[in-house]
Amino acid sequence: MSRRHARIVRDTAETKIRLAVDLDGGNRSIDVPNGFFGHMLDALATHGGLGLQIEARGDTHVDLHHTVEDVGICLGKALREALGDRRGIVRFAHAYAPLDEALARAVVDVSGRGFLACRLPEEVERMWITPELPVTLLVDFFHALADNARLTLHLEVLTGRNGHHAAEALFKAAALALRAAFALRAGERDVPSTKGTLTV
Repeated sequence: MSRRHARIVRDTAETKIRLAVDLDGGNRSIDVPNGFFGHMLDALATHGGLGLQIEARGDTHVDLHHTVEDVGICLGKALREALGDRRGIVRFAHAYAPLDEALARAVVDVSGRGFLACRLPEEVERMWITPELPVTLLVDFFHALADNARLTLHLEVLTGRNGHHAAEALFKAAALALRAAFALRAGERDVPSTKGTLTV
């Protein structure tokens, strides 16, 4: 079976991004303007079993928003392309991930419809992880990813008091759920949908 991979280039007045993804693993190389965001992308790739190469530059003199959101757009588009017609995938999955006091849950349907629901404790939602990166910007990343990958994604931080821990638990839970949903069912090549398609 051929490997499921894709390459995306985004070049605008706000960002310049080169991204490649392989759903079945491979090398990881992540170069983005914020260390914590890079750490989260590495966690997503590591626990999601993804090969991932990202080089992103953006108008960080304004703020990180365009760069973080556009990486989400590019990763979502790459996942959508790599999934192809979604034939033979598991499709539905969920996962929990703890990090010390923080606990996160992710539920995914590789549905062909882009939708994100994200719930955070109010005190976590107000946090800034670094002086440039609020927790809410990571929610924007997941919104862009879900919309462009055409995933239904429900994310929730169930408990947490440390923004770093809460965000990392959320990325790890999402990674584990995506890995399980993207997995191929042994010996099956049908599209797991009563419609017979997950792409229209």
